[in-house]
Amino acid sequence: MCDLNEILKPILLHGHERAITQIKYNREGDLIFSAAKDNQPNVWYSLNGERLGSFKGHNGAVWCIDVNWDTTKVLTGSADNSCKLWDCETGKNLNTLDVKNAVRTCGFSYSGNLIMYSTDKTMGHPCEIHIFDVGDPGQMKSGEPCMIIPVAGPKITSAIWGPYEEYIIAGLESGEICHFDTKTGEKLNAVKEHSKQINDLQLSLDFSMLMSASKDTTAKLYDTTTLKHMKTYKTERPVNSAALSPLQEHVVLGGGQEAMEVTTTSTRVGKFDARFYHLIFEEEFGRVKGHFGPINSLAFHPDGKSYSSGGEDGYVRVHYFDPEYFDFRFEF
Repeated sequence: MCDLNEILKPILLHGHERAITQIKYNREGDLIFSAAKDNQPNVWYSLNGERLGSFKGHNGAVWCIDVNWDTTKVLTGSADNSCKLWDCETGKNLNTLDVKNAVRTCGFSYSGNLIMYSTDKTMGHPCEIHIFDVGDPGQMKSGEPCMIIPVAGPKITSAIWGPYEEYIIAGLESGEICHFDTKTGEKLNAVKEHSKQINDLQLSLDFSMLMSASKDTTAKLYDTTTLKHMKTYKTERPVNSAALSPLQEHVVLGGGQEAMEVTTTSTRVGKFDARFYHLIFEEEFGRVKGHFGPINSLAFHPDGKSYSSGGEDGYVRVHYFDPEYFDFRFEF
């Protein structure tokens, strides 16, 4: 197994006071958007790590962040019981959608015309998916969604739009992954390959493959449409995030123990490394050190030539691959 630290040049982004919860690249990959347990999401230049600005207005931990395809709008969901829509260029808050409990996940559909968010199951309120048409001023102003999908049983812990906006892919606290039809609200195609909570769901660049990360110490690969399970990547600790390279047959996993169990010895024994696996052979071939706490979010640059990780330590680390990485060939 190779030490990828020798062929990676990290850029450290430090603009958060608390743990990173989610990071996202825009479609071109020139910007990185970061959300954290502090109440101020940030946007950065991915090339040099310069902070471009912040989105000010939340009063609680920001659990999720997304950007639309033409990088004009940003969406954030928070523990302050709101989902906010922002103008990307000015940082101005365009809309605040108030709900009865914390917003756990949020996202733009591929066209950018629809947004969705899911709420936590707390204080006697159920877990729900709310879908809004961004182009309908009436909906956005009144806060009345065009669709509410009630989620019975275990709550949603991760959710993303499926291709063509036909369904939402949701990962549940129970380890189940399912599709929710955006027209009828019906639950479709459910599979339960994980034994514990789903922490992250990410699609491949062409949307054909789905990657899940779970508290049960594994990440798994599925066919997006059928949810047929194809591959499993095993570790010894909870996996908080997993991403698919758009360029190589590689996946990267990040995690660590629960934040409350973290000790200072963990950095030395490699519990917070980003771990690289071969997509097909499921074998680990490299690790990247650097974070002083569990990795909570991972994202590949759309061109596959760099990736970013966000940790419990409040840092986002941007790693650019050296030419040796692209020359690396898996022996079989």
